[in-house]
Amino acid sequence: MPRKTVVVVIFVALNVLGKVFAASQAFKVEMSPEDDILAQIGDSVSVTCSTTGCESPSFSWRTQIDSPLSGKVRNEGTKSTLVMDPVGFDNEHSYLCTATCGSEKLERGIKVDIYSFSKDPVIHLSSPLEVGKLVTVKCLVPDVYPYDRLEMDLLKDGHLLKNHEFLEDMDRNSLETKSLEVNFTPVIEDTGKNLVCKATLHIDKTDTVPTERKTTKELQVYISPKNTAISVSPSTSLQEGDSVTMTCSSEGLPAPEIYWSKKLDNGNLQLLSDNVTLTLIAMRMEDSGIYVCEGVNLIGKNRKEVELIVQEKLFAVEISPGSQIAAQIGDSVVLTCSTTGCNSPSFSWRTQIGSPLTGNVRNEGTKSTLTFSPVSFENKHSYLCTVNCGHKKMEKEVKVEIYSFPRDPEIEMSDLLVNGNPVTVICRVPDVYPLDRLEIELLKEDSIITNKGFLEDMNKQSLETKSLEMTFTPTTKDTGKVLVCRAKLNISEIEFEPKQRQSTQTLYVNVAPRHPTILAYPSSTIEEGSFVNLTCSSDGLPVPKILWSKQLSNGDLQPLSENATFTIMSTKLEDSGIYVCEGINQAGKTRAEVKLVIHAAPKDIQLTAFPSESVKEGDTVIISCTCGNVTETWIILKKKAETGDKMLKSIGGNYTIHQAQLEDAGVYECESKTEVGSQLRSITLDVKGKENNNYFSPELLVLYCAPFLIIPAIGMIIYFARKANMKGSYSLVEAQKAKV
Repeated sequence: MPRKTVVVVIFVALNVLGKVFAASQAFKVEMSPEDDILAQIGDSVSVTCSTTGCESPSFSWRTQIDSPLSGKVRNEGTKSTLVMDPVGFDNEHSYLCTATCGSEKLERGIKVDIYSFSKDPVIHLSSPLEVGKLVTVKCLVPDVYPYDRLEMDLLKDGHLLKNHEFLEDMDRNSLETKSLEVNFTPVIEDTGKNLVCKATLHIDKTDTVPTERKTTKELQVYISPKNTAISVSPSTSLQEGDSVTMTCSSEGLPAPEIYWSKKLDNGNLQLLSDNVTLTLIAMRMEDSGIYVCEGVNLIGKNRKEVELIVQEKLFAVEISPGSQIAAQIGDSVVLTCSTTGCNSPSFSWRTQIGSPLTGNVRNEGTKSTLTFSPVSFENKHSYLCTVNCGHKKMEKEVKVEIYSFPRDPEIEMSDLLVNGNPVTVICRVPDVYPLDRLEIELLKEDSIITNKGFLEDMNKQSLETKSLEMTFTPTTKDTGKVLVCRAKLNISEIEFEPKQRQSTQTLYVNVAPRHPTILAYPSSTIEEGSFVNLTCSSDGLPVPKILWSKQLSNGDLQPLSENATFTIMSTKLEDSGIYVCEGINQAGKTRAEVKLVIHAAPKDIQLTAFPSESVKEGDTVIISCTCGNVTETWIILKKKAETGDKMLKSIGGNYTIHQAQLEDAGVYECESKTEVGSQLRSITLDVKGKENNNYFSPELLVLYCAPFLIIPAIGMIIYFARKANMKGSYSLVEAQKAKV
């Protein structure tokens, strides 16, 4: 079978099945909305009637009392809609929708109630709120229906003023405006409080309909202008050419605006200004009159009057800056003589005693100036300015007093402030005049230490530097305190600034270095090759600087270090000596010493016989023992023997045998000892007997050697005899000290 034919068959079958299914459903009518309607007058409302179980129903609408529908009906298939737009009083009915399907007829009904509550209440005040004045507050609820369901409340700041329910029967269907009135007297404290008008329409319907409306008005209480006042500067009595400033004030809320007017001859007011201040310049006689100030705000107005009198200007002379001035020596001063009431004056200047002016005069219009630049002693006078205006003549006097007080005092210390050392403080006041009016005070903190006046210099006419001296002994407690030098120029009869000057200096008291202490670690006596730390400290303010030096053999100091600790990592014999620590600051210095001793074991010991280790009987022999590298060494000479060693009496390590005998032959031993060790050396002396064929006799040998041996030996014996050890020992320490 073709596909197209199959589709047609299916469509027809479905259509037949649909009709069979529709025929099987029961005929029904439904109304939308299902519940009764509460509609606001002026709105649009639609009611829809729809059927099921009928393919082609017919519809009809009517009111239950057969009144006009007052709406439009629109049928569309199985639905019919009744539209009421806009809703009016004629729409308040019960409506019936009749649906007919063949021989069947069904009806559905719906009730439409109407109301009007579309606007918030309106608050009216009978007048702006003014403190102390009764006002009527009216609350209006416009276009309300049904008004017998209306209730109104009027509240101020949450407190109920009045309540009213409109329960009277309605005699007609109409929109009406209902109102509630309250009278009250506002006070200033009401400003900012809220006035609330609340309207409630009691309708028993769903919550979707607004049944309460309210309006809030914030209160603003005003005060009418009052206490209007006028101040006049310089005066209400003026002369031609003067200026005057009038200031007006007025109290009120809101603040009153100020208006200035002048009262005319006919009583009318001529507006001049809307500023608080009215200034009139170069006044004329016709400016005399009554001036009115009005304070105006939206509540009311208040006025005040003042009368100005402008008189004809008289010929007058003024001198500035005043009848008496103080001029500082070296400054510039200008005296100005001016006139009023004369267009072409002539001027002249002179001193009261006829002295030269010593100043420059300049005339310009109605002014004349006398300038002193610079001011000097010659300018101290009373000056007269003479002004001629036609046949009129006037004079004005000005007295010029001079002074000099140009700089602050200077504080000087005779020396650095050192704890316990007296110091002189000098306070100098430079280039001062008059000297007899000067007073100098010296203060420490707020206490006056000393002061001085200079009355003896009363008749001196010169610039001088005056001073005040004081000697005191500072202590460390004075550090941080303030020293004040105050100078006063006591001239009460004239005005000038400053009449007092002062300088300050904060004290800082130094402490000279003291209590120096040296610590040698591990000791001041150590072995060669060891390390040693020499640490120095000293008290003082400021903290002393430490300097290390070594004292040389000639007494001079060899600088070593500027650190508090001086370290020798590996000592040598030549490091022995006196080390000096100096503590230095700007207040002085101190010193301490330490003797460093370096010990070493003896070495390089030498034992010799002069002239030889083999001599003849009768010869002179010198046995000498030396140890060249160690200072503090003890030398012990002895002759070895079977019966016991014989200690030899040596001088400086030298032992002399005069006229050697055979028994002097043998072994001689030298022992060199220090605190850290010892070393031995020995030699064998051989003494040969005399031979008969000896050409030289012993006497000739002695004579031959005498120049070489006797003289040095005698010198050595004399020098060292005093230091010889009676037990036969000798200390090279003492020998080196004696530079042998």
